[in-house]
Amino acid sequence: MSHRTLATAVFTLSALSAALSANAHAQSLSQLWSEGKVGLDARYRYEHVDQDNALNNANAQTLRTRITLQSGQWYGLSTLVEADNVSRIGDQSYNDTRNQQGQYSVVADPDGSEINQALVRYDFAQGYAAAGRQRINLDNQRFVGGVAWRQNEQTYDGALAQIKPIDGLTLTYGYIDQVNTIFGPDGQHGFVGNPANIEGHSHLINAQYVVAPALTVTGYRYLLGLDNLANKTQSSATSGLRLTGTLADFSYTAEYASQSEYAGNPKDIDADYYLLEGAYSFKALNNLTLKGGYEVLEGDKDSSQGAFQTPLATKHMFQGWADVFLATPQAGVKDAYFGGSMPLLGGNLQAWYHDFRAETGSSHYGEEFDIAYGHAVPWVKGMSALVKYAHYDADDFGVDTQKLWLQLQYTL
Repeated sequence: MSHRTLATAVFTLSALSAALSANAHAQSLSQLWSEGKVGLDARYRYEHVDQDNALNNANAQTLRTRITLQSGQWYGLSTLVEADNVSRIGDQSYNDTRNQQGQYSVVADPDGSEINQALVRYDFAQGYAAAGRQRINLDNQRFVGGVAWRQNEQTYDGALAQIKPIDGLTLTYGYIDQVNTIFGPDGQHGFVGNPANIEGHSHLINAQYVVAPALTVTGYRYLLGLDNLANKTQSSATSGLRLTGTLADFSYTAEYASQSEYAGNPKDIDADYYLLEGAYSFKALNNLTLKGGYEVLEGDKDSSQGAFQTPLATKHMFQGWADVFLATPQAGVKDAYFGGSMPLLGGNLQAWYHDFRAETGSSHYGEEFDIAYGHAVPWVKGMSALVKYAHYDADDFGVDTQKLWLQLQYTL
């Protein structure tokens, strides 16, 4: 954890303790540990990657073990510490981006142990404030998220406050001075494209108002100063408006955002983002839910500009599970997708189809088909199993890519 973040957490704890000391007799400080909880989560995953190029197929077996210590509350004050370990099982027949196995396809789950979260939190009637290393997921995680799919989760050093001054209105502000990426904890230097920690100063502003079930309006501005990521070319200022709602069995999302350069980014960025999505749930058909959408991330308008990027997003949730478009191509990307999910045999089945095209020009990048089935393991309480498959069929971008995941997760 950075020294600035640690100092902020200590200052916050000291200030809150002083403010509450006058009434300390009403609640016992011992509640912090007597009402605390210990959590354990273990996630085994086998990941296979087959790409139509010169790289050898990747076969990775990893185990992510997480221990969480959550204190009780004392006048709204609480603490949380969470430690993760990611360990390889078997041989290193994959490139985890740190193990010098560049002859294999990438499975971005490096070995290592790290403090995933360490924070002080204060809850009050209108919201909460937290300082330290923490998980931050805003809206649908398209711009800021934890990338929880990877074994080493992305967390943030800084402070976050959320206030609900009136019914329906939620105001969120966050300050970040370090991003702890999925590539940590090793390899801070020499990895311009994927450092273990991204340093800089970022500000997250998000305001959401629930007008009615049929309409929730969210406005946001994200100022990302990412000093040691891609030579600052991922630093950006993004402003957007998001509309969501539900009408009976139909739900929708409409979103627009504009992005420009920020915090010393040498590129001249003037790019937009568009999303239109609709879903319908068929309750008479075993709660089958179908969803279709169209997402656009604009590309360069000339060689000096940059495409619309989302460097802190949970990218695996968007543009296909094969993760071909982790960085927006220079010509941008248009993603037309359709799919759905439904309960099946006590578990959940989902399948998706994507058609990818350039936003600038006429290139057809390719198509992708994704399918997954998850089910609780009936004879072990707290254990679940997942089978997941992605197939990207390349046309004008990338190479044919197939990925298969087998996963067991136990949560206590």
